[in-house]
Amino acid sequence: MAGTQSTSPVRTVDLKVATVRELNQALHELAEDGAETDWKILNAAGNHALAVGINARCRVEIMGHVGYYCAGMNKYATLTINGNAATGLAENMMSGLVRLRGDASQSAGATGRGGLLVIEGNAAARCGISLKGLDIVVKGSVGHMSAFMAQRGRMVICGDAGSALGDSLYETQLFVKGKVVDLGADCIEKEMRAEHVEAVEALLAKAGINERAQAFRRYGSARKLYHFNIDHADAY
Repeated sequence: MAGTQSTSPVRTVDLKVATVRELNQALHELAEDGAETDWKILNAAGNHALAVGINARCRVEIMGHVGYYCAGMNKYATLTINGNAATGLAENMMSGLVRLRGDASQSAGATGRGGLLVIEGNAAARCGISLKGLDIVVKGSVGHMSAFMAQRGRMVICGDAGSALGDSLYETQLFVKGKVVDLGADCIEKEMRAEHVEAVEALLAKAGINERAQAFRRYGSARKLYHFNIDHADAY
């Protein structure tokens, strides 16, 4: 592949020379059960769909800002992005670890099913919508409608949360250290018990973020929207 250097243990791909299609094809050709490899992507330059659909235990470091859907559908891989990310970071992620050193645009971690997404900056609107098992740790704040219709998984927000947090929430657990503008439909504050403090401590440690778990508050579903009830039609 043009723009690839593989003489060292780290395989380097320069996107000033190689295309995104060539990069993704090379990553897709990695064997699921093969030896773990290290990749470094230079000159990301806001390209869309970088490192999507990886299905191998590799480590990928991306230098620069990324566009839409970076690390989407990730499985097994560990990705580090040294910049900001546009819409849909780690969308439908299955497993592995995605770490963003900067800020994320809207819908980060949408529909994620497993693994850990760490955002070291802030996340915009709709972070973690329709979560299905992914854990998300945000060092900064999140925008409005975050965790909308989130079903499973956990979100740890070290900053503030925008309006309508957890609207139409199912069983995702939300932990927020800062202020919450307001809660969405069927989302309520719940008791922060010892097991929840332990869970937050473990997630923060895994994310490499130094915060006191005891300072967080827990939010979850009131479970009143699970089934339609004609007597409560005005609530829908």
